[in-house]
Amino acid sequence: MRNLTLFVCAVFAAGLILAQVHPVSAAIKTHDLTGTVVSVEIEAKKITFKDDSDTSLTLPVLDKAMESLKTVKAEDKVTLTCQDNEQGDHEGVSAIMVAKTTEESAK
Repeated sequence: MRNLTLFVCAVFAAGLILAQVHPVSAAIKTHDLTGTVVSVEIEAKKITFKDDSDTSLTLPVLDKAMESLKTVKAEDKVTLTCQDNEQGDHEGVSAIMVAKTTEESAK
């Protein structure tokens, strides 16, 4: 019985040590940009838009946002959710949300 108890304690201790060696990866960092679509390049997986400060940006679009990319067009007001890596560097657009127009809001 004593050997079984020691074995269980050893396995438990090893599990705790391994859990500290392999921490859970950090949550994905994102930030939102709002502006107006200038152009869409579906084949190249890119979107060009002007932000609220009138700066033009061309950004890569990640696979999870490709369906939304196919539905936007020039002059659409959008909010882009951009995904960053752990160092804070921009990886790409992970979501595209088209703003409702005043006509759509009135319905």
